[in-house]
Amino acid sequence: MNPAPAPGTHSRRRASYGAVVGVVLLSGLAGNVSLTWPPLLGARPVSAAPASSSPAPPSVEPAPQLIQGRVLDAESGAPLRGVAIRAGAAEAVSDTEGRFSLQLASGQSAVANVRLPGYERKQLSFASAEPTIRLRPQAVRAAYLTYYGVADRAIRERVLELVKRTELNAVVIDVKGDRGLIPYRTEVPAALEAGALGPVIIKDFDAQIAAMKAQGIYTIARVVVFKDNVLAYHRRDLAIIDTAAAKGFDEIQFDYLRFPTDGKLSAARYSRPNNSTTRLPTIAAFLAKARRELGPTGVFMAADLFGYTAFNPNDTDIGQRIEELAPYLDYICPMVYPSGYHLGIPGFRNPVAHPYEVVRESVRLIRQRSQHTTVQVRPWLQDFRDYAFDKRVFGVREIRAQMRGAAEGGGSGWMLWNPRNDYTAEALRPKPLSARRFTE
Repeated sequence: MNPAPAPGTHSRRRASYGAVVGVVLLSGLAGNVSLTWPPLLGARPVSAAPASSSPAPPSVEPAPQLIQGRVLDAESGAPLRGVAIRAGAAEAVSDTEGRFSLQLASGQSAVANVRLPGYERKQLSFASAEPTIRLRPQAVRAAYLTYYGVADRAIRERVLELVKRTELNAVVIDVKGDRGLIPYRTEVPAALEAGALGPVIIKDFDAQIAAMKAQGIYTIARVVVFKDNVLAYHRRDLAIIDTAAAKGFDEIQFDYLRFPTDGKLSAARYSRPNNSTTRLPTIAAFLAKARRELGPTGVFMAADLFGYTAFNPNDTDIGQRIEELAPYLDYICPMVYPSGYHLGIPGFRNPVAHPYEVVRESVRLIRQRSQHTTVQVRPWLQDFRDYAFDKRVFGVREIRAQMRGAAEGGGSGWMLWNPRNDYTAEALRPKPLSARRFTE
């Protein structure tokens, strides 16, 4: 099977690409300011010493510190493989027994970010040279807030109320939406020059994110990558990213991380031939760069992919192939909306009549093709009316079927998509009383 993506996937929005996809400007990837990282934790600026007639005594550098520890599952006690432990420039990965060795430089702080997809991330300071770290499993269940939805108090509070009283524990927020606009004030020069500050400016954006974090809500920053009309008109040779790791988000999620699928494709101009041998390295190089820049922050990194990438052995003609992208990601987020499978899937010609099977098989295949990495699969689920087949309403039965398919396919949670931020509350299980108290 090798169908091209159906136009309008991700809520029937047409993709309008004006930027040349082969050239990307990473702007403010982990601090909204620049690509220059601050000094390593614990480093101090050096100033000139005053003149003196007698030589200063030689300084004694503290010896490098070796941290040798172990990472375990907080519930089962099982050792965890593939955990990334990072303190400044020092990084280690746990082995099959959960053991790691982290060599800290002289005078370096022992504060580290600990991260494994499917588990709560931690920031901790090593109190001993042989620590035991316990990570708690985490399945994220999120609802999406659009660029306009997060700025509208009524819509925002309606969604957050669902998080408070149902099984939802996370929100996905547009920090760079489909039109290339950013909902908060930014200092990134390219964004300011392009006019990326649009009609929505949330003055207390940082306070809102902090409030969500205080309530235990997992926050995901959705960043539309290669669909950037604002910058495309300003600089036709660039696409821009302005992310929000420094604002406290738990995860940066890239969308439209692909080559064009619709619009006037014949008008697109590329610096190299547009084929699979150039598309795949271009997307992979972008993710590798993003991973290097975001790594020190400890934030998780995710990407939204077309559902058909689960079935296609090639790059689906858009630069998305599971095997190439998985090593750079913590979460693969396939858009497994049944309405988006315009040719169906093997064994099921009408996907909207089989939401469970579509989601389960898509998630299962992606898990199978990415098992050489630690990446987890967290799919986008359809909570909107069908637009491609019989126009049926996706209600409680269809949504619950998708959730079951995600779990039984081996997924780690799920995310609900509705372009109006109007979610089917009846499809969500009530939050346990103990957990509800934590979010109030």
